[in-house]
This record gives sequence, structure tokens and C-alpha cells, in this order.
Amino acid sequence: MPARTPESLEALVTELERLPGIGPRSAARLAHHLLRVPETDALALADAIRTARERIRPCSSCRAPSEHDPCPLCADEARDRSLLLVVETPRDLTAVESGGSYRGLYFVLGARLSPLEGVDAGALDLAGLATRAAQSEVDEVCIGTNPDLEGDGTALAVADAVRSIQRDGRPRITRLARGLPTGGQIEYQNASVLADAFEGRRALDA
Repeated sequence: MPARTPESLEALVTELERLPGIGPRSAARLAHHLLRVPETDALALADAIRTARERIRPCSSCRAPSEHDPCPLCADEARDRSLLLVVETPRDLTAVESGGSYRGLYFVLGARLSPLEGVDAGALDLAGLATRAAQSEVDEVCIGTNPDLEGDGTALAVADAVRSIQRDGRPRITRLARGLPTGGQIEYQNASVLADAFEGRRALDA
């Protein structure tokens, strides 16, 4: 008769499987790892999760997770308040910030349209975006959704939300450039990337 897995271990594996990108085998490996490490290490993870859940809330201005409201970026008076970049997730915000070239403010949608996964416009904080974009200091809303099918659909929803509050063409709506990546070779690019590159071509300064 095969040995029965302890119920508490099964429960731990089940909860770990709920994490994105974690399948049954990975969940089982993580569960056994947590049982092998010193108790203080395992409980430190639990404490970190509990503390993060207690302290972190969405910023009331940009919706990025923060321990302060407004978040440090929104509170920074040196930021360009006329430019608002709309991104899908906090991870996208972090990626843009790490580049160091953008000095405007952000709005985090928190999701992207994905009909196959049951994510519709109701999952996006489009009303919050419209309220934020309607502030008199905002001159431009730049859409920074991902360049794929779901990102394009999300971009259309964002544009519609901003158009609903436009007055005399303000704020104007833009989207991040798309096309050939720096260092990439044309022969290895797919048709979509090449089409975007041609669409976004610009004059070469003399």
C-alpha cells in the first residue's frame, strides 16, 4: 500500500500551485524545500508575505503598489507631470524606471485584456485612468502596453477612455514606438515586427 502524503503537505502543495507559472511538480519541489530548510528560514518567507500584505496598498494616483500614498514617484516634484505613461503591470513600471530615461509619471492598469482568460475591460481601472488623465497638468498620455494581440486590444480600450475626457484635443494620446530592436538582425525578425518598423519609420536628419 503506497504511503499517504500528509494532509498538511498536500495543502501546502495545493496553495503553491496557485502561484503563476507553478505547476504540480514545481509546487511539490518547493513544498519539500520549505520543509527541509531551517524553520526560521521557512517562517521568514511567511512573515515577509504577511508584512507585504499588511503594508502595501495601491497608490491612489498611479495604482502602483507602495507603502506610502502617494508613492515616492508621484510625490517627486522633479517628475514631469505633463506626461503620463500607461503600463499594464507594476513590473512594466519597474522596467521603464530601470532604464533611467523616462521622467514623467505613470498609471498602472493592473491587468490586460485577455478574452481567452476571462479578463475584460472591467478588470482594468479605466475610470481611474480617465480621472487621472483629466487633471489639468496632463498634456500627453502615452500608452505603454505590450506589442502583442492582448496589448493592442488593451491600448484601444485605454485610448477610448482617454478620448472620453479629451477637451480641444488635450491630453493628446501617443503610444510607445515599435519595430526593430537595437542590435537585432532583420533576417531574424518576424512579419509583425517588420511591419511595425515600416509603420514607425522616420526621416533621417541630414
